[in-house]
Amino acid sequence: MKGWILYDKGCNLCNGIIRYVRTKVSDGHFRYISHQSEEAMNIMIETGVEDIDSDSVVYITGKGFYIRSSAVLHILKDIGGIWKLFFIFILVPPFIRDYIYRLIARNRYRWSGAKETC
Repeated sequence: MKGWILYDKGCNLCNGIIRYVRTKVSDGHFRYISHQSEEAMNIMIETGVEDIDSDSVVYITGKGFYIRSSAVLHILKDIGGIWKLFFIFILVPPFIRDYIYRLIARNRYRWSGAKETC
């Protein structure tokens, strides 16, 4: 297993992305957990992930954890194939990458809606 992906299960955009990732990687490649769950809270405590906004994707690997745009880029790298080419954007300063990430996160419910129930 490459790592744990903690995401907002109530977000249609997030769920769509997770469904897409599942079609691109083999079973067991990633473990997907809603970061609102008790299991995710325990994992974050164990790994030292603290004070994460509900709009932040978290990617936890054996090497550590990544949040927001860094998480997305590391996930793409670990998916492999053509997706790992996007890892070049890791060279963009985090404050710029995270600004774009937060812009998308702030508007995700407006653009894709929210699930009525988790």
